[in-house]
Amino acid sequence: MDLRRLARLYVGLILFGVSTALMVRSRLGLMSWSVFHEGLSLQTGLSMGLIVNLVGVVVLLAWIPLRQRPGLGTISNVVVIGVALDAALAVVPKVDPLAWRIALMALGIVLNGYATAAYISAGYGAGPRDGVTLGLAKITGLSIKRARMCVELGVLACGWLLGGAVGVGTILHALTIGPMMQAWMQLFARLDARTSAARSQAALEAKRA
Repeated sequence: MDLRRLARLYVGLILFGVSTALMVRSRLGLMSWSVFHEGLSLQTGLSMGLIVNLVGVVVLLAWIPLRQRPGLGTISNVVVIGVALDAALAVVPKVDPLAWRIALMALGIVLNGYATAAYISAGYGAGPRDGVTLGLAKITGLSIKRARMCVELGVLACGWLLGGAVGVGTILHALTIGPMMQAWMQLFARLDARTSAARSQAALEAKRA
């Protein structure tokens, strides 16, 4: 097991929860799944982090007919993000000045792009929600882009009906998350390639010694 990748996985999952909390505190709109989670939280009275974990378990069950196989990253996703979200919400205060709310929204979106790329590039399996998208694309023949669009729009609509926050942050996240993820994924790929090359060189030198 690669400890470097393992650390990246958990740092990514923790920061994903933190980034979500920052967007919640901005009150300027959440990413699609978070709108759904917040809506359920408002309707049930349960903490948003607990809702994230519970929805993750339910979504994971949907993997069975979709023929998806969970990995360590999948199970960790179900547990870690919700806990990190509730912990961050307990620490990050509510703010009223619009400038501070915009700052929280922007930081949350940027941090979410990094966090998503970090835990995915670790290579320990997709999160429950990403797995549903992949499984749906495989079974229906839809492209991953279209499958994700269907899932995201569906949960966004449900979350909005339940009272979740939809706003400018929702739109900005949707428009920027792809490019940010791609940039970070490319950087992680280069770092992994350099590390792999260094290890191969070290192994070769050890054999020669």
